[in-house]
Amino acid sequence: MTAARAVLARDGVGRMSLRAVAAEAGVPLGTMQYVFRSKELLLRAVIDDVIEETAEVFRAAADLDRGLEHAVRRGIAQFWSQLVDGRTDLQVMQYELTNYALRTAGMESLARWQYERYATVVADWCQQAAQRAGETCAVPFAQLGRLVVSSLDGLIMQYVCDPHPARSRQDLEAVTEMLVGLAGVRAEAGAAVTGTDRSPV
Repeated sequence: MTAARAVLARDGVGRMSLRAVAAEAGVPLGTMQYVFRSKELLLRAVIDDVIEETAEVFRAAADLDRGLEHAVRRGIAQFWSQLVDGRTDLQVMQYELTNYALRTAGMESLARWQYERYATVVADWCQQAAQRAGETCAVPFAQLGRLVVSSLDGLIMQYVCDPHPARSRQDLEAVTEMLVGLAGVRAEAGAAVTGTDRSPV
């Protein structure tokens, strides 16, 4: 995946080919074609790799036993600091993958799958945090996951087009407060309150 991501960052999705990735990786084209029979399969693997990178950041960001609010605050903060701040190349690559899939006949489902996976990763992570702490969420976790992704998506696009770290941090804090408020975290009936984390993002 390292070679594929390097080619994507350098040449863009439209000019990426199995041959170019094989050359970047230093392996025979036949080997690359054996592993990935088409460009679509390779792009799907790249997206999956990026999504797994995102999931790892969220998993390492917070102690899920400290509840949903802590998880949302810490997860968003860590995601931004590790995968957005100073990583415009990664974010541009992801947007380019989405646009390419939407504009290429037969590949539209790849864009839908990409966002479904992002939202599912966040939703599952939030649900685990709430369940471990004996908490409830005011909205379905699937909806919370979609809104976290879409909110970050907008902020990322602004940052990529006009990098302004201080302003982005302020906006990120505001969005985090909105998402925490939307979640309306409460202890389940009969569950002990574990405490919340209201430290600044």
